[in-house]
Amino acid sequence: MSNSDFVRQLPGGGGMPGSRSLSQRLRIDPVMLVLLMTLAGVGLFVLYSASDSSYATVLRQARFMSIAFVAMILVAQLHPEQLQRWAPLVFCACIALLGAVHFLGVGAKGAQRWLSIMGFRFQPSELAKLIIPMTVAWYYSSHPLPPNWQHTVFSLILIGIPTVLVGMQPDLGTSILVAMSGMFVLFLAGVSWTLIFSGMGLVLAMAWPMWQFVLHDYQRQRVLTLLNPESDKLGAGWNIIQSKTAIGSGGFEGKGWLQGTQSHLDFLPESHTDFIIAVLAEEYGLRGVLLLLLLYGLIIGRGVWVASQAKHSFGRLLGGSIVLTFFVYVFVNMGMVSGLLPVVGVPLPLVSQGGTSIVTLLIGFGILMGIYADERLVHQ
Repeated sequence: MSNSDFVRQLPGGGGMPGSRSLSQRLRIDPVMLVLLMTLAGVGLFVLYSASDSSYATVLRQARFMSIAFVAMILVAQLHPEQLQRWAPLVFCACIALLGAVHFLGVGAKGAQRWLSIMGFRFQPSELAKLIIPMTVAWYYSSHPLPPNWQHTVFSLILIGIPTVLVGMQPDLGTSILVAMSGMFVLFLAGVSWTLIFSGMGLVLAMAWPMWQFVLHDYQRQRVLTLLNPESDKLGAGWNIIQSKTAIGSGGFEGKGWLQGTQSHLDFLPESHTDFIIAVLAEEYGLRGVLLLLLLYGLIIGRGVWVASQAKHSFGRLLGGSIVLTFFVYVFVNMGMVSGLLPVVGVPLPLVSQGGTSIVTLLIGFGILMGIYADERLVHQ
């Protein structure tokens, strides 16, 4: 019997029940919880300004955050071994939901990405960001690492099926994140650099055919707009031009809370969702952005440490992928708002307005906390 099995057979999961703190009984990482709650508080503060002082918007966001934190604590009660056993079944359910979107999905703004069940609308593609790395980590957990080319090819098939289904919605930004969440598992599993460079070469070779036959007209326009936004100042280039104007006008100290002209005079589009960082930059300047980046950095650093403490390869691979995907969220959002990347509709984690994305994000951190709790119990 392993140490972890012995510990779990003790009353309350390990040690005397009264000897454990509340965070240990709830299987949560108090450091991570404080950081996430601080970020959520900052997000509500910025959202109030970005939504033109709309209490209704802030209260709606607060409700989603409350649901998300409860979901995070509930998921933290699951042991990594349980997630590992459920991974194949959950993957099949995810594929079924993504397929159902094409037949039963609810459309908005020219895309069909949502399912509505009993009045509750959600995006199955958001769940795929967790389920795909979980499935790939499950597959690699029963095979020797680093993976050979046969196992790598099979894992690419596991990643490719949901990625294509999400891309067909169409949702280029989410499909990229889904693919990357799975690719991070491959990278962390130690796939050879030969395969990595071969894959990069294949992507470059497919770039032109994808540009011609796969990308939609509006997606190609986003890339062209990135290269020269001034070519269509009042059309496709409007979003990037206004966001960069807002960021630049904030300077170092900013204009002050509720004093941003770009957002409050409706020059800045989607100010409460994808472009909310521009509102923060205008009102709090560079120092406000740097403080937000510091908070993100602390969360990512803590997440990397927690993932590295996992006892088994499944926990390490899944936890590492969750943290790296969170980093990509931040990097892509800030890159597209500042004009360094095409606009692909990626929200800023726990700051942008959202529902399913926030719940999915915190469920991921719940998985991380479950990994951390298992490791902590073994070393009690």
